[in-house]
Amino acid sequence: MKREALSQSADTAVPVETPEGIRYFLYPAGPLIRACARGIDYICQLVLLFAFSFLFVLVFRGSAGIWVFLLARFVLDWLYQALWEFFGNGQSPGKRLVGIRVVQDNGSPPGAGAALMRNLLSFADTFLGLFIIAFVSISFSRGFRRLGDWAAGTMVVHTGKSRAMERREPLEWLAEFAPAHNAPPLGWEEKQGLLMFAQRYPRLGPARAGEIARPFAEALDIEDQDAAALLGIARNFEGIE
Repeated sequence: MKREALSQSADTAVPVETPEGIRYFLYPAGPLIRACARGIDYICQLVLLFAFSFLFVLVFRGSAGIWVFLLARFVLDWLYQALWEFFGNGQSPGKRLVGIRVVQDNGSPPGAGAALMRNLLSFADTFLGLFIIAFVSISFSRGFRRLGDWAAGTMVVHTGKSRAMERREPLEWLAEFAPAHNAPPLGWEEKQGLLMFAQRYPRLGPARAGEIARPFAEALDIEDQDAAALLGIARNFEGIE
């Protein structure tokens, strides 16, 4: 009952529901950790630009013209983040190091259009080289979104390695349920969905929990489709003895 007593305005978690009816939470990343990721990526861009500059001078010796160098600078400035976010499952090197990623509103990885849109609009967030607009937008919006995120329908969230995902109620009471045997391997998102189901189980009641458990288990390819089986799996990866 503690979570219900908290004010929604103080909870930065964003609820997401999958097409299968599975409901879980995303934890948006705030401005400080995103600034750290941005700084790491900026260093990576400088290293790449320096390496290209060295090869440009060494190989072409000025015969190819300065436009080749300018083209490389354009790609690094405008497409570095977009290409990494699309091909890197929402993560650039900086985001991967600090444990955050870009996702769509429904929690799925960003498509090519979304990755390109959010990064092309970065000029609006960093007008005149300042990050004031981005900082204000991130700090005072639901989901910590900058203007590019609003336009592309994306968010930057903590990944499974982030400490922010550990903000949940203790689940020691799962010890009452038998541990599951031969449970299928589950990804991080699927485990988070099961944990959210376990958190809400005491407030759902057996009948409602059973209704939710059946499509949930079917979506995860779990043969035993009752609530007790799902809670037994949650007990397994929670490490409850």
